Amino acid sequence: MEYNWDWGVLFREPYFGWIIDGIGWTVTVSIAAWIIAFTIGSVVGVARTVPVRWVRSAATVYVELFRNIPLLVQLFLWYFVLPEVLPREWGLWMKREMPLPEVTTAIIGLGFYTASRVAEQVRSGIEAIPRGQSMAGYATGLTTVQLYRHILVPVAYRLIVPPLTSEFLTIFKNSSLALTIGVLETTARSRQITEFTFQGFEAFTAATVIYIVITLTVTAFMTVVDERAKIPGFITGGR
Repeated sequence: MEYNWDWGVLFREPYFGWIIDGIGWTVTVSIAAWIIAFTIGSVVGVARTVPVRWVRSAATVYVELFRNIPLLVQLFLWYFVLPEVLPREWGLWMKREMPLPEVTTAIIGLGFYTASRVAEQVRSGIEAIPRGQSMAGYATGLTTVQLYRHILVPVAYRLIVPPLTSEFLTIFKNSSLALTIGVLETTARSRQITEFTFQGFEAFTAATVIYIVITLTVTAFMTVVDERAKIPGFITGGR
């Protein structure tokens, strides 16, 4: 049977509106999750390098727990399991009264998962700074908190812009898994258009192009950031 191509379906209503709505939710979930990931990941990444053993151990447990459980499983745990194991009132609130439960759950699940990956980037950035800089900081009278605040963390961030760019791109692609708990983002909308029109090739081609445009835009922006953040002549070494 010959396939009946119809690219115009993408520009007819309500399908065009669905595509725009899907892009909006993809960007919303990804950006909100990235804020959580960057914030928690920075704290956990720093914690993995501090001289206090129990703090390092707690941070390591977080990273290993969230990094080694597949994201899809984590989303199911957040959405289907957590409300059932919490106290009854809390569980009912999550299922019935929490604003946009699917979107909120996707943001939290994706954010906590990505935070474990960001934490490793931050840790590696700090550990790439030559030990002499830490010794010089202590020699000038800086406390450990001041050393991290004024030397280690700022330099580490400038070193890890490329891997952070990769994580930022990945969070947009991973947001597609949110469809499994009911978020109508780009991939879910493409499936919906396919179910209504049977034009699957057109719908998923549109989704592919959308993801490519998003990733190329992010890459271009972060390339500029990377050029500005580079430390000329910096040579990494063991701490």
